[in-house]
Amino acid sequence: MAPTTSPVPTVTDSSPTRQARPATDHALSNVGAAVRDKKRVLAASFVGTTIEWYDFYLYGAAAALVFSHYFFPQGSGVGSIIASFATFAIAFFFRPLGGIIAGHLGDRIGRKALLVASLLIMGVATTVIGLLPGFSQIGWFAVALLVACRIAQGLSAGMEWGGSAVLSVEHAPKGLRGLFGSFTQVGSAAGMLLATSFFAVLQGLTTAEQFQAWGWRVPFLFSAVLVIIGLIIRAGITDAEEFQEVRREKTAAASPVREVLTQHTRGVIVCIGQRMIQPAIFSILTVYTLTYVTQQRGASQWVMISILIAAAVGLVGGPFWGWLSDRVGRRRMSVIAAAAIGVFVWPYFYFLDHGPLVLLPLVYLIGMAVLHDSIYGPQAALFAEQFPTHLRYSGVSLGYQVGTILSGGLTPMIAAWLVATGGSPWLLCGYLSLLAVISVVTGRLAKDTVVDAPETAQY
Repeated sequence: MAPTTSPVPTVTDSSPTRQARPATDHALSNVGAAVRDKKRVLAASFVGTTIEWYDFYLYGAAAALVFSHYFFPQGSGVGSIIASFATFAIAFFFRPLGGIIAGHLGDRIGRKALLVASLLIMGVATTVIGLLPGFSQIGWFAVALLVACRIAQGLSAGMEWGGSAVLSVEHAPKGLRGLFGSFTQVGSAAGMLLATSFFAVLQGLTTAEQFQAWGWRVPFLFSAVLVIIGLIIRAGITDAEEFQEVRREKTAAASPVREVLTQHTRGVIVCIGQRMIQPAIFSILTVYTLTYVTQQRGASQWVMISILIAAAVGLVGGPFWGWLSDRVGRRRMSVIAAAAIGVFVWPYFYFLDHGPLVLLPLVYLIGMAVLHDSIYGPQAALFAEQFPTHLRYSGVSLGYQVGTILSGGLTPMIAAWLVATGGSPWLLCGYLSLLAVISVVTGRLAKDTVVDAPETAQY
């Protein structure tokens, strides 16, 4: 007689950990599906901002290494450098105007059209810079043309970031806005990597005289090729469903910027404050340090290498920090990183003066890939969360660009002046720490749906 067997009982685990796991697994599985479904939007955000920032960072590197001699040879050494950085800064004053124009139109007619226009303007301006004669050939007219091109770059950059950030975040599924928004941010690292590596390769392939005469022009002229690629990719994207619903229901604001300023002042203050330390430390690491190390130590090759390594790590780090912000909250990450940067700048400049430059890439991994990127990666989603859909393009553009004027655009020029005035970098370090305090205080005011209202995290 066959032995009887009892059916194996089904074991269920009703513990909180076991119950929570399906939701977590489901959220993680959404990443792959969302990326597949939205890959063209992510590609458009990434490639478009890569090209925009490639063009923008080319100017920063050229301002530090070439333009002070090529366009301002009549001044003193410090005067020529400050004049060169002044042309770098002027674009930042026009970025809010570009953001206001694009925000007004983007909140009324759509995000895609403005993103195509911004790419065209930036590409044309950058290509023209590569063709400009120098001061020795046409005098101050060369400087006027350079400034005109830089103003066009500023308008374009003001149009670009807000539209790309909003487009990527609005296409994100629930719980993945930080990750999706980071693709806009990663474009900055990719553009910096491309621009810096192009400059470094040309410096290696040419003599100093050749590079100053014509080598620096090649990366600017190459922009025309990149713009064509970007336009092809952006031509195939569409606005997100939530914005199309605003248009169908005809709830678009008649004057988006005015409504943002009168009804969402806190959001604007948060965005401006968060743009204090982040672009400032970025400008110090990627622009001013080139000049500082050349003056103090007589060489800039380790700075170039460090920027390249940090930018390459940022291609992976940006999405990581964006993803992490979807788990732990964006406000907390921004506040901690801003406070850490305020401390970091002091030993950083001591190292530039006295440390072995062969270790500079490790310092950059801390300052750029960790401290800077942990603020910048989640920033698109953080800013978008401060405003409703029908005002979002205007709100994020205005706050982002005004903050950038007060910080990133002026920082290289202010840095050169503070160091020249004080004879050491410590006045500059104090200035940067003050900006960090502002970012910490305003960061505490930010809305963060991940922490405050996770049940309303879907727009």
